[in-house]
Parts: sequence; structure tokens; C-alpha cells
Amino acid sequence: MTRFKKFGLIAAPALALMALSGCATSFKADVARFQQLPAPAGQSFTIVADNPQLAGSLEFSHYASLVGQRLGETGYVVASDPARADLIVRVGYDVDNGREKVRSTGVGGPYGGGFGWGPGFGRGAWGGGWGGRWGRPWGYGFYDPWLFGGGGFNDVSSYTVYTSDLSMKIDRAADNRRLFEGRASAQSLSNKLTYLIPNLIDAMFTGFPGQNGEDVKITLPPEKKG
Repeated sequence: MTRFKKFGLIAAPALALMALSGCATSFKADVARFQQLPAPAGQSFTIVADNPQLAGSLEFSHYASLVGQRLGETGYVVASDPARADLIVRVGYDVDNGREKVRSTGVGGPYGGGFGWGPGFGRGAWGGGWGGRWGRPWGYGFYDPWLFGGGGFNDVSSYTVYTSDLSMKIDRAADNRRLFEGRASAQSLSNKLTYLIPNLIDAMFTGFPGQNGEDVKITLPPEKKG
């Protein structure tokens, strides 16, 4: 076997894992948005935690400020008095406990080698305020043709994949009418909220507020070094 072929068998699994890594690769998220927002014309807003357990925490305040900055860039303004805000923005976020996945690579023989997971991998209904008519399965898939075929001996290793979510809802304060619902979800090998949530916020506001009923895939460039 040539040196190049040996390198390919080693590098392919590494490249597949890098596709989920949160370091040197782009960040990919699935974003769903439903909206009836009027054109921004200086309407004031206040941001509250959709999960009461997050209310008042410094962590939530940090992410709320990032959301507020993005809303300000679109033409809305932070309410000087939250009780008089035109819009109430409800923000929630979460990362699951992860799911262990097995990677198998093979060289020659009857069994072959492979790496991947099927449509069964994913989250169930959106849950919380997203249940009922909004609830639906949320699935992911991955396939790497480099790693299928061949056989002989198998090298099996495991790793953990985490699913993170960001939800944002906007209500009109005067009558509590829902004007916007959005959700951004991603998979990665990292479960660090300080990395995941800012990226999910960027994904949520890419093309914001978007078309009513759209479901889009957002790819953000990797963070620049230096």
C-alpha cells in the first residue's frame, strides 16, 4: 500500500470529525423562522428569559445583550423602561447531554469500514412552547463516502456529539400577539455554551427576519485568527 493511500485511510476519519468540530471549521446550523413582524421603525423592545431558571443570571444577561445588539442593527431600539416596551423578546437556549457515536475504519476484508449515523439521530418535537402544532421531529444525517468499502480489520473508537438549540419569540406587548418564532439548532463536538450560543445567535440573525415558514441551513465562516 502506498504512503498516500495509508494517509487517506487515517485522514478521512479525522476530516469527518472536523466537520463537527467547533475549532477550525465553519459553523453549520438549521434555522426555522415564522414571522409577521412589521417593518422596523424604531419600535422598542425588552428581552426576557423564556426559561424562568435563566432569569436574572449573568450568563443570560450576556447572551441577551448579544441578541439586543443584533436587534438594534435591524432598526429596533432597547426600551428605556421595560414596562413600556413595544415588543417583548423571549430567548431560550440549551445544549443536550450528547450522544455517543461509534466510528469504524477498515482496511480490506469482508466487513468494510464505515462512519455515520442515520435519520434516527436527532431530537424529537421542539418541546416547551414549541409543542403542539409547532412540534415536529428534527433530524440530521451524515455520510462520508471515503470511509465505506474495503474491509479486513476494523479500528473502532467512540466520541460524543452534542445538539444545541436557541429559540427566540417576539410578542407585541400591547396585546401579546406573537409576531416572530425562530429556532436555530446545530451539532458539534463541543458542549461549551460560550462557543455555541453566539454562533447560534449569528445564524438566527442571518437574513433576519426571513420569510414566513422558511427552514434554511446557515453556514458561518470559521473565526479569524489573529
